[in-house]
Amino acid sequence: MIQSGKTILIVDDEPLTREGVRKTLEAWSAGSHHILSSSNGTEALELLKSRLVHLLITDIRMPEMNGLQMVDNVRNIGHKPVVIIISGHPDFQYAQTAIQLGVVNYLLKPIQKSRLIEAVEQALRIEEERGRVETMEKIVDSQLMHAKIVGKNYSPPVQQAVLYVEANLQAPLGMREVANHIHLNPSYFSALFKEQTGFTFSEYVTRSRLQKAKELLLQTRLTIADVSEQVGYLTPKYFIKLFKDYEGISPNQYRKQAMEAEDIVET
Repeated sequence: MIQSGKTILIVDDEPLTREGVRKTLEAWSAGSHHILSSSNGTEALELLKSRLVHLLITDIRMPEMNGLQMVDNVRNIGHKPVVIIISGHPDFQYAQTAIQLGVVNYLLKPIQKSRLIEAVEQALRIEEERGRVETMEKIVDSQLMHAKIVGKNYSPPVQQAVLYVEANLQAPLGMREVANHIHLNPSYFSALFKEQTGFTFSEYVTRSRLQKAKELLLQTRLTIADVSEQVGYLTPKYFIKLFKDYEGISPNQYRKQAMEAEDIVET
């Protein structure tokens, strides 16, 4: 099911086509989506820079900036909408360029209402799926994920250590303590853990805690101090420093960027 509140931008220099598409989508949407329109690519690009648009429907042949040039420029802005091209010309070169730019559909004028609605519904489903993938990419530490995937090949002591870390992220996690828990000499355990996981024990703990922190930042309304405590850091200041070292931005900025990209739609 497609979530409501999506923003759709129609760009066409032909008033009849632009208004026809807009009215068709407004009737289909019944107020559940925001339908915007623009008469040229330059104006549309400025709008795309200032407002979150989920679906862009654009003609190709327009003065000043054609639709494909506009779509190419869209790749330089933060949020990239899915794109449907509409054209009165079945030009193979246009279609080939559209595919290279990641356009999800290419409709020829005159456009049947049922075909337009079908294409829009399909495009919005693709946009939602892309959004879910982007969210997962924001959360997942790919190196840590790889270590977990191959974890079944670790020796029993290292598997035990990994499970212990996962279950005790909120508690103090010293290497000596974990080595004692699995009945290994700390020096031997340190070398064994690094050899099999590719991480030092302390780096593995840090990455695991920050992974959990990112999940909490995106999925809860906990304060930064509460998130810090939930993942085993007694002082938010140290947690924020570690987070910035690994992610390049503060926890607050991370949460804000995710909300702007995924959740906030102007009304």
